Amino acid sequence: MIPEIRISDYDYCLPDDRIAKYPLPQRDSSKLLEYAEGCLKEFVFRDIPELIPQGSIMVFNDTKVVPARLHFQRETGAHIEIFCLEPVMPAEYSRIFSTTDRCRWKCIIGNVKKWKSGLLHLYNPGSDPSVAALDLKAELVYRDNEVSVVELSWQGAQPFSKVLEICGTVPIPPYLNRESEAVDSERYQTLYARYRGSVAAPTAGLHFTGLELDAIKAKGVDMETVCLHVGAGTFLPVKSDLISGHRMHREPFVVKKSLIEALASTDRQVVAVGTTSVRTLESLYYAGVSCLENGHPEDTGQWTPYEREYPYSTGEALGALVSYLDANGLDELSMGTRIIIVPGFRFRIVDILVTNFHQPESTLLLLISAFTDGDWRTIYDYALSHGFRFLSYGDSSILFRKH
Repeated sequence: MIPEIRISDYDYCLPDDRIAKYPLPQRDSSKLLEYAEGCLKEFVFRDIPELIPQGSIMVFNDTKVVPARLHFQRETGAHIEIFCLEPVMPAEYSRIFSTTDRCRWKCIIGNVKKWKSGLLHLYNPGSDPSVAALDLKAELVYRDNEVSVVELSWQGAQPFSKVLEICGTVPIPPYLNRESEAVDSERYQTLYARYRGSVAAPTAGLHFTGLELDAIKAKGVDMETVCLHVGAGTFLPVKSDLISGHRMHREPFVVKKSLIEALASTDRQVVAVGTTSVRTLESLYYAGVSCLENGHPEDTGQWTPYEREYPYSTGEALGALVSYLDANGLDELSMGTRIIIVPGFRFRIVDILVTNFHQPESTLLLLISAFTDGDWRTIYDYALSHGFRFLSYGDSSILFRKH
């Protein structure tokens, strides 16, 4: 049954001066708030190895943010911003970044009313010769409500990944109310980012340095990765009064078979770094249910977890997923999810969550409420009254789920 949740019940006052507009000079110098058994304690992020249970499994999202914002100009002088969201042709991330002359993307277009048709040329106010040599152009293929498909073409036989490096800007969140700067190229990226495809950083991971990662590994913690490419849907506000009216966008993810095997055969605690890791891991259960019932995994729908009771254990569902991968000679699962995690959700895999502090009336705040059994306001009231910095470049928390 789809939960009837009023988004206004998840509002709180976030003063502008509490939004971290820039990262701190040192990644691991941010504050860290621990929530365990209803109690709150303050730490510094570099203390986090002490808080991770020995022998647990810790999962990071190793997606990499791409400079996906491109600024074009019409002959009339009108400026058009194109924000690349999802590959269309080729449809695979690895292939589209390797193309050398043209490709198509689903995009959000700024100032779209000024662009009905025709070719756009990249805006190059400084006459940068490397930008000019590419002669990057954009053509509108078709428009569908908020999202359009745009064909991008260029000269010089450079791979599209290089084109974005030369021509694009880092898509920092709109609530920072500033243009991206040089500091964002380095700091709006985790140290372990590997696979290009996200248009937003999995920001919980921005705090980690090599020191914390080495110290956690030294405790006997298994450090694993998933890859979910974060879409622009993470920036889209909930506009409906009830969460049932909000539409989640599909986000692709990849999980190694070895991790699914480990999760299926252990009762060790699972630590997810970031809400994207949570959504990926919890989607695995429903992919396994699909294997049990249909013989193959299917994308997890937005409301799949709430539609009925599921009689299968986590071990049964994940075991079916492993069997499917074995039968098809696959070393990893590649699919997508639209899952939304709200109060009433039953967590099957994740026990501990490392995450930042999220926007009022956001789907991420609903996830925090679900994870803390409705205790989100206690956590956020404390953070607001004790000088914590909020949102992407803000401080961190480690939340232990009640069992």
